[in-house]
Order: sequence, then C-alpha cells, then structure tokens
Amino acid sequence: MANKPFNQIEYQNEYNRQNYDRINLVVKKGKKDIIKAEAQKSGKKVNEYINNAIDEYIKKQNDKI
Repeated sequence: MANKPFNQIEYQNEYNRQNYDRINLVVKKGKKDIIKAEAQKSGKKVNEYINNAIDEYIKKQNDKI
C-alpha cells in the first residue's frame, strides 16, 4: 500500500476546521478598504485587527458589569 504524499494545504485546512470557527462579515462598500488601512497602520493583518477590536469591545462591556 503506497503512502499518500503530505499535502500542506489539506493539513492546514483540517487544522483550521478543528480549531477555529469561521464568521463571514459583511460591511458597506468602501469600509473594507478603511479597515485594511487601519490594520496596516497598526502593523496587523485584517483578521487580527478585527479580532482585537472585538476582544476590546467585549472586555469593555464586561467591565461595565
């Protein structure tokens, strides 16, 4: 029985499926470019920038309680 060659993309996709949830975000035209520019200014990828913003918002909301 021949071994299947290692497929890096398949491996990463499976890892992501097992360890992350996916959310599709819809924004008004032009807002994506603004978010990308702000993320770049802060030295972050868009995903990291949005996740940090969500985390900060949740923390602020919980601090109010």
